[in-house]
Amino acid sequence: MAQVLEFKLPDLGEGLTEAEIVRWLVKVGDVVAVDQPVVEVETAKAMVEVPCPYGGVVTARFGEEGTELPVGAPLLTVAVGAPAAEPEGSGNVLVGYGTQAPAARRRRVRTGTAGANGQAQGTKAASAAPRTRLTAPAPASMPAPASVPAPAEGPVPVISPLVRKLARDNGVDLRRLAGTGPDGLILRADVENALRAGTAAPDTAEAPVVRAAPAAAPRAEAGTRIPLKGVRGAVADKLSRSRREIPDATCWVDADATELMRARTAMNAAGGPKISLLALLARICTAALDRFPELNSTVDTEAREIVRLDRVHLGFAAQTERGLVVPVVRDAHTRDAESLTAEFARLTEAARAGTLTPGELTGGTFTLNNYGVFGVDGSTPIINHPEAAMLGVGRIVPKPWVHEGELAVRQVVQLSLTFDHRVCDGGTAGGFLRYVADCVEQPAVLLRTL
Repeated sequence: MAQVLEFKLPDLGEGLTEAEIVRWLVKVGDVVAVDQPVVEVETAKAMVEVPCPYGGVVTARFGEEGTELPVGAPLLTVAVGAPAAEPEGSGNVLVGYGTQAPAARRRRVRTGTAGANGQAQGTKAASAAPRTRLTAPAPASMPAPASVPAPAEGPVPVISPLVRKLARDNGVDLRRLAGTGPDGLILRADVENALRAGTAAPDTAEAPVVRAAPAAAPRAEAGTRIPLKGVRGAVADKLSRSRREIPDATCWVDADATELMRARTAMNAAGGPKISLLALLARICTAALDRFPELNSTVDTEAREIVRLDRVHLGFAAQTERGLVVPVVRDAHTRDAESLTAEFARLTEAARAGTLTPGELTGGTFTLNNYGVFGVDGSTPIINHPEAAMLGVGRIVPKPWVHEGELAVRQVVQLSLTFDHRVCDGGTAGGFLRYVADCVEQPAVLLRTL
């Protein structure tokens, strides 16, 4: 006899409490397999295809395309056959759906109409959000979970399909893990720490998104109200946390970039792949961080420790139709200008196409912000928490400049460094910025340090 099972919107990680249905991938009557993606949802982090933990026939769908649902709200129901006839499942029963948010929460619908059996007939097109198949972001530093004997029977305490997929892809037996979450819940960090047990700790820990309860704002008599949600909401939360926690300071300097521009022109005239200006600035950044490692660090507020990081994962600001994102170039310190150019181009294209994965948007240790593309000279940017510094680069424009004792027209750029005053003092920050400026003015300085 068939049994009808209800699949609810799971906890997708990163502290998220709701998601918007963008596109249904199945309809009522379709046969689905275990872990087959059934719906595409948009969170504040990415576009995510959600897999169903049950195999069988879809009997109902809940929610139209454009509807925002809380974690724990029903997504669909599946009729599964008798145990002997069922396909083999993933072995990881989803436990605890609905414990984080009530399913009866009001649903907000932007477009579309509902058809029979809860089928969505809306036509809302998928936006250019980062799209992923629940790939795991950079790991968070936590003590490795203890290994325990597998229970004889009963469900595995796992909520997130991201955790199940990560464990399945890496051959981790969830029944042998002791979860560090509430009531023994197995978290993503538990799986990641099990994978790296016996190896060196990761370079950095991504702090969870903190969603503070907003204060009630007085009703305006007139005006347009725009929900602070999705990417814009996530950015607002992160920037607010940076301002609350980081005592930042900014220093800046004007530099003559004429020789750097000439060097780039000569490199590109020699044949081979073209080298971008951003790649040259990134190469200068990594060399400067090697001399001033204090700025490639993070602060562990609970332990009251500064954690200096051994590797440079360089974030860079990229403007997209959905807002500002910061893709991350992994191990930027090991790359030459040609490799950096190629990786910047790949990540920028993915950002504009909306195909960046969460792993490509997290784990940065230092950010390079080229706001000169907006036609401005200077800025005092907010540090990308939990990093310790950000280098800003303004536009490069012809300006009067004293060169070799003579007044001349030179290509001038303003450089700014915003830094966490907890990790270093002004002398270190000034030394870093002066070295960067020297490399911009005389690229041979960089060659002498390689």
